[in-house]
Amino acid sequence: MKTTIKQKSGILTLLMAVFAVFATQAQQVVELTLEESLKYALENNVDAKNAQLEVLISKGIIGENRAAGLPQITGNLEFTKNLQPPLLILPAEAGGVIGGDDGPPGQGSSPGDITVIPFAVNYQSSLSINLEQMIFNGSYFVGLKAAKTLKSLTEYDKEKTEIDVIEATKKAFFTVLINKERKVLVSANLDRVKVLLQETEALYNEGFVEKLDVSRVKVQLNNIQTELDRIEAAEEISKQLLKLQIGMPLQLDIEVNQKILDIHSVDELETLLGNNGYRRVEIDQIKTNLDLTKLDMKNNQVQYIPNISAFGTFQRVTGAQAFNTILDTDRWFSTSFVGLRMNIPIFDGLNKSYRVQQNRVQIRQLENQQYFIEENIELEIFQAKTTLQNAIKTLNVQSENRELALEVFEMTKIKYQEGVGSNLEVVEADSALKEAETNYFSALYDALIAKVELEKALGIL
Repeated sequence: MKTTIKQKSGILTLLMAVFAVFATQAQQVVELTLEESLKYALENNVDAKNAQLEVLISKGIIGENRAAGLPQITGNLEFTKNLQPPLLILPAEAGGVIGGDDGPPGQGSSPGDITVIPFAVNYQSSLSINLEQMIFNGSYFVGLKAAKTLKSLTEYDKEKTEIDVIEATKKAFFTVLINKERKVLVSANLDRVKVLLQETEALYNEGFVEKLDVSRVKVQLNNIQTELDRIEAAEEISKQLLKLQIGMPLQLDIEVNQKILDIHSVDELETLLGNNGYRRVEIDQIKTNLDLTKLDMKNNQVQYIPNISAFGTFQRVTGAQAFNTILDTDRWFSTSFVGLRMNIPIFDGLNKSYRVQQNRVQIRQLENQQYFIEENIELEIFQAKTTLQNAIKTLNVQSENRELALEVFEMTKIKYQEGVGSNLEVVEADSALKEAETNYFSALYDALIAKVELEKALGIL
């Protein structure tokens, strides 16, 4: 009985330890900075991972094209049972009369008699090795260069995908950060109104204010509490979106441990306005597509040139009337041959000519697209700079309005506490402060997003 109790005690201890581990994992919170979020996204975002895999595929395509120029060796093992062997039909004089008199085979008296001789034994087998080596093929060398160009294109596509991932991650991170900052300020505002409500209720109990004053503050308090609940929900949603964007499991809890001032300053934004921009990967993409189209045209042109290849075959064959003798070594015979093959294109219905014409038109289309992209980039930079300039102006105004609204609220509250102001003035000042804070954070968010878009337009994201 004592042993049983000890066993149950050990099992209980083990279960408690397991539950403690799971509880620890469930309560685990991942703290993220902007840099950590970007690094995690580039390694775990689905689009980023697929872009990396595309680069690996392009490396395989290079190897596949290179393999076409190496010796191609195949083996073939064949076994045949002739159920009805093929026949050779000869004149009757060769033997084996069919039709005519009843004389022995091969001695028919009629000139129309024929002889049928089996052309194969019952069992046949062969083992062969074939070798083919390309000597000259214009398409092969063009294909090698095209495969390397394709690899460059996939690398540019990967870079473009990573830029898009960085842009989306920054915007998602800033959304979480703004909601976090807003929650802090609204919570502080809620605490101020709670204190105001306590003071107003105390004055009401003393008979200095009316019931209407208390109700007015309670309405304000309820409105702020509702706004806080809405911001908390928005913060949780923005965290989920950030986790989805960077490829983090949604079951994990995250916490952004940075502040706006850590990654943002007005001076930095103004410095960004003076930047003229750098290389854009979209230009590299269109130029590489243009190179691929030119190589495709060259490939169609070189197909007018003859192709030369060498080939050779070594074969061992055998045959037997009985199955048990087919593998006898003295029944195997060797044959072999080598040769050169030249494939000369003569006329294909102008197929290659039409393909070359299409390539020329495609090249013109890509050149037009390249010009449009270059012009569009200039427009993007102009628009992004203009948007950021306006965002900075708006942010400065809203920052000043926020400070003024806070000052008005504090002064109004002091006047109310000293009995020279009304409760209505305090509530209105608090409403104005809340509106100023909302406008400030909206302007701040717009400035951060404008900064990201300008960085992308300048090619420095």
